[in-house]
Amino acid sequence: MDNDAYGHVNNVIYLSWFDTVVNDYLIRSQVLDPQHGSVVGFVVETQCRYLSPLTFPQRIDAGLRVRRIGTSSVRYEIAIFAEHAETASAQGDFVHVYVDRAARKPVPLPAQLLAALRRIEA
Repeated sequence: MDNDAYGHVNNVIYLSWFDTVVNDYLIRSQVLDPQHGSVVGFVVETQCRYLSPLTFPQRIDAGLRVRRIGTSSVRYEIAIFAEHAETASAQGDFVHVYVDRAARKPVPLPAQLLAALRRIEA
């Protein structure tokens, strides 16, 4: 599924990478517990600009920063690079709205999450 009929990484894989990059940062920062946390981020928007093709099993690097922090939402910017490349192969946005796990209603960003987001804010 990684490579499409044209021999390069399928466009939906990039969106999966975006999700992985964001969640990896949040888990490593110890501000996301996907299984038991009382607050969870729902993806409400994604966007990707494809700049040059990649081919599986080519290795990649990814960059992440926070573009905008709202009361209950965050807009991340992600760039995907061929391993060791200086120019991105894809760039995009990824928006989380944080909600109470049980009520499914937006909640203000918890202080620890907000601190982790500020560390990578552009």
